Amino acid sequence: MTGSLFAALVTFLVVIDPPGMAPVFAALTQHHDPAERRRIALRGTVIAGGVLLGFGLAGEPVLRALGITLPAFRIAGGVLLLLLAIDMVMARQSGLRSTTAPENAETGIREDVSVFPLAIPLIAGPGAMTSMVLHVSAANGDLLLQAGILGLMVLVLVATFACFLVATRIMKVLGVTGVNVVSRVMGILLAAMAIQFLVDGIVAAWPALAG
Repeated sequence: MTGSLFAALVTFLVVIDPPGMAPVFAALTQHHDPAERRRIALRGTVIAGGVLLGFGLAGEPVLRALGITLPAFRIAGGVLLLLLAIDMVMARQSGLRSTTAPENAETGIREDVSVFPLAIPLIAGPGAMTSMVLHVSAANGDLLLQAGILGLMVLVLVATFACFLVATRIMKVLGVTGVNVVSRVMGILLAAMAIQFLVDGIVAAWPALAG
């Protein structure tokens, strides 16, 4: 159980990347006063938390309703997380971790960025949603373990909110280069976890390969 919780915690930290979100938040809210920045940070984090916890609780039943097996979802999730890890190691942005050019243009005319793009897709992005479903489903019905996984996601979201509050300080200390270094290291960890998801999914789908 401890190993499963630790793996979930590392995955959530890597996928959401609270320190790496700080410069994004600073850029999105550069024209807001401190009180407004705190409101946007809180609202965005709470909304993202609701989405991610919803995926964790309802993800597996939805998959069953759609006729999607857990091994198939583990394989798909592993591929998605691997692509995300490659982006992190290469220190590049894609639709998995950032908004697209049309979305950026739309953001420029929005006064409140807490829902879009902060909550979705920057915090509760495809990688975070997939990770929630994968780890909760891997608990195999153990309610205590599932509760622990959901609690760890809340903990990571609290850390993300804290990073938003001190975003300008983080940028002064780490700078762009420092943030990229942290992102690259976390990307390597995520790549290993993504491969493990792929292996587990393949072995579960085709047990003969395990022999």
